[in-house]
Amino acid sequence: MRFVDEADIKVEAGDGGNGIASFRREKYIPWGGPDGGDGGDGGSVYLVATENVNTLVDFRYHSTHRAQRGQNGMSNDCRGKKGECCYIAVPLGTIVFEKDTGEKIGDLTIAGQTLLVAKGGFHGLGNARFKSSINRAPRQTSKGTKGEQRMLHLELLVIADVGLLGLPNAGKSSLIRSVSSATPKVADYPFTTLHPNLGVVRVDDLRSFVIADIPGIIEGAAEGAGLGLTFLKHLSRTGLLLHVIDIEPYENGDETPVEAARKIIHEVEKWSDELANKPRWLVLNKTDRVLDEEVDAHCQAIVDELGWTGVVFKISALKKSGTQPLMFAIMEFLEQQRQQKAESESVK
Repeated sequence: MRFVDEADIKVEAGDGGNGIASFRREKYIPWGGPDGGDGGDGGSVYLVATENVNTLVDFRYHSTHRAQRGQNGMSNDCRGKKGECCYIAVPLGTIVFEKDTGEKIGDLTIAGQTLLVAKGGFHGLGNARFKSSINRAPRQTSKGTKGEQRMLHLELLVIADVGLLGLPNAGKSSLIRSVSSATPKVADYPFTTLHPNLGVVRVDDLRSFVIADIPGIIEGAAEGAGLGLTFLKHLSRTGLLLHVIDIEPYENGDETPVEAARKIIHEVEKWSDELANKPRWLVLNKTDRVLDEEVDAHCQAIVDELGWTGVVFKISALKKSGTQPLMFAIMEFLEQQRQQKAESESVK
């Protein structure tokens, strides 16, 4: 299914029911008095995060969502029935904005989490509410208030532990295929990945993490070139970035692996400081394209020219060479992150 990560919807809460004017009329009770009941409250509109929905694609075809109107009041002091609320299922990772102002309303990241986006109208009052010692037979009532109506902009950010960063054809899709059961398209031309792919990497029976492959980034992505601007934001939730570099020697004057790597780093820094400061490991891919006796020297030359002092892994995603140690190292790193987060939260 095609990944759709943005959608605009209209939500309409129900109006409050009107109060009514009514008088008690029973045999042998000539002065029964007012008994008009209140109306019911209008139903509200909620967004609910669920694991059963993966994209926002359905909102392209069903963009208006309404809650039920409150029932009008009835005689015998009977209050009208409250309107049914409207619950809209959205994927985990959905961020909700007010479309007109751009104000962020909420962020749904936990299964079952609900967010009120349009409040139902308040009920109107029946004439029984206006009875007093000086007004025994009031005919005064009030109408229910209008329910809120809003235009919302929804954005879905992929929730993953690890994000793959790199130019088109760096081998990101091949890597996610080799370490998980995800099956993104792989071919020898740029932009085979047109939407994010998620894969679950199972290190053992009890430990696993989620890895995300986004479309390749090109120069100018932070300003909207290519597909990078649309999907760079998906990396903001990850705990670790893997910068995948194609180490295959270039010919005919094409850019070198180092030049390609620097382009990516530059685009990430332009996009956001937060993303640029995330933990990032260098993954030198396609070692199968270089002679075995030349791999170490070739990779070291790239590391030295980049001035890289962080973590480095040499792999062949196609041959699944070096991928297992990489996955175990990632799992250990993520567990350390989670432990540090739990400790910091316990201190608070």
